[in-house]
Amino acid sequence: MKGGNNRVVRMLVGILLIGMCVASYRMSGFGVDPFSCMNLGVSGCIGMSFGSWQLIVNAILLVVVWFTVRHCIGPGTIVNMVFVGYTADFLCWLFLDQMGLSVTMPLRIFFLAIGTLFASLGCALYMAADMGIAPYDSVAFVVTKYTKEKISFRAARVMSDLLVMAVGISFCLAAKNNVWEIVGLGTIVNACCNGPLIQFFRGKFEKTIRQKA
Repeated sequence: MKGGNNRVVRMLVGILLIGMCVASYRMSGFGVDPFSCMNLGVSGCIGMSFGSWQLIVNAILLVVVWFTVRHCIGPGTIVNMVFVGYTADFLCWLFLDQMGLSVTMPLRIFFLAIGTLFASLGCALYMAADMGIAPYDSVAFVVTKYTKEKISFRAARVMSDLLVMAVGISFCLAAKNNVWEIVGLGTIVNACCNGPLIQFFRGKFEKTIRQKA
């Protein structure tokens, strides 16, 4: 029972960190993470809230994951699908709209650093919990499976991040929205570094779990 509780805690904390990551990137003004870039670009183009559109995209990806890497689906999948987008919406609303936070340059840099750290830590932590992962996070596993591991997880993650970033930019330009509100240094850093960092932290977490078992 204790081990099961620890897994639930790791899963919930990891997903909370991912939601905080998305909010931090949005508040930094240096661009958001690639998956959020796509969802913000599309949702802004069609006039839908970020949280609602992200839920729809995750539902579509979930169908793909169900027929390809079904072992990646679990309670953590549903929690991630529902709460990451809305957590980010809530935190941005709280700090920017309600508290009127003035995002100065030092604070923007802080949010960028925290967002980058929380992105990889959150993903690695809830992956290590082995209770299911988000449909988008499963995409890299789909690639590694169907290339018979000729493409590593970190390489597949970088590839998928760059692809969804391009989609987000395309929709943002199509709607004639300001692309620099969603794309920037943070987006590029996340796209290039998130895969390798997730793999690094995940290895550390799983090693610690094995030692405590």
